[in-house]
Amino acid sequence: MKNKISLAAAVAASLVASSAHAQSSVTLYGLIDAGLMYTNNVASGKTSGALWQATSGNVNGSRFGVRGSEDLGGGLKALFVLENGFNVQNGKLGQDGRMFGRQAFVGLASDQFGMLTLGRQYDSLVDYVAPLSATAGTFGDTGFAHPFDNDNLNHSLRISNAVKYTSNNYAGLKFGALYAFSNQTDFAANRAYSFGASYNNGPLAIAGGYLQLNGTTGATASSPGAVDLAESTANGKGGFALGADRMRSFGGGINYTFGPATAGFVFTRSEYAGSTSFGSTGGDVSFNNYEVNGRYVLTPHVNLGIAYTYTDGHVDQTSTFGADPKWHQVDLQAVYKLSKRTDLYAEAMYQHASGHNYVAFINTAGGASSTANQVVATAGLRARF
Repeated sequence: MKNKISLAAAVAASLVASSAHAQSSVTLYGLIDAGLMYTNNVASGKTSGALWQATSGNVNGSRFGVRGSEDLGGGLKALFVLENGFNVQNGKLGQDGRMFGRQAFVGLASDQFGMLTLGRQYDSLVDYVAPLSATAGTFGDTGFAHPFDNDNLNHSLRISNAVKYTSNNYAGLKFGALYAFSNQTDFAANRAYSFGASYNNGPLAIAGGYLQLNGTTGATASSPGAVDLAESTANGKGGFALGADRMRSFGGGINYTFGPATAGFVFTRSEYAGSTSFGSTGGDVSFNNYEVNGRYVLTPHVNLGIAYTYTDGHVDQTSTFGADPKWHQVDLQAVYKLSKRTDLYAEAMYQHASGHNYVAFINTAGGASSTANQVVATAGLRARF
């Protein structure tokens, strides 16, 4: 009798263990950001004037996605993410019409060794440095991007055909790397690689990262490689939309939190080799971005933010414009939380460009300014699910 009871208990324990190992979850999630925007002067052909817009994604790009995981046992699990971007005002797909243009990947995660994923993903500058800048998804994000999002901190470009490793958290230290294939016989054409790391210890957070994107030579519509030129053009990206043979971006940031306030500094440098931008023919273009930012939790319902970015540009050949470009941008934000998932926001952005014939162009403003100055004011509602 005792043997029968022991056998039944063993079988039951085995079934419970098998059920635990087979546990899986699938979650539907999303964010909807809709608002109104005013831009003081936008060039349109030979005329210019104020622009009023009903907008989607003033702060965070509207999206919905599905993520899931399955426990494989032994501290190993399978996971996936499929994330779509869209315009809430007209229902159109974002990211050049992709069904899952924001993210699409599958992978394995180990409690001991970290995570390995394959598909369309973010680079290491976005993963590690962006959270410390005003382009963080929990801060100004889209509207606070550096001019033309030249360093891709605002992830105007996602990386396709990518293999990515992300470490576990080792006493506050995390690191990772990414390599994206060209999918062409010309192995070096239109590929990408990136790496970065971050360290968090109490109120201190520091991070650094590097990204290199090779040119689109050899890419086709059916197999565009790591970066799709059509997508970058559609998103108004200042990188591959410029036709650079090679883009390199690197930088780092630091944040320190004291009480309800957080202060931060971020530096990035972006280099575009062989770019035809800014009147340069076959020359190189570079941008140094210096950003200081601060956030303050005024009350449990009210958050305030401010950022200033100075961008120092350099063009090898300045025959068209006659000088190197500089941009100064000041950003202000106020967020009122109606609940954990819903909030109201208001933002104001001002940008001044210097250098002969250069104009201001704030990200999401609706167009370049007709002058060296541009002002944007926006207010909206965000709902998360």
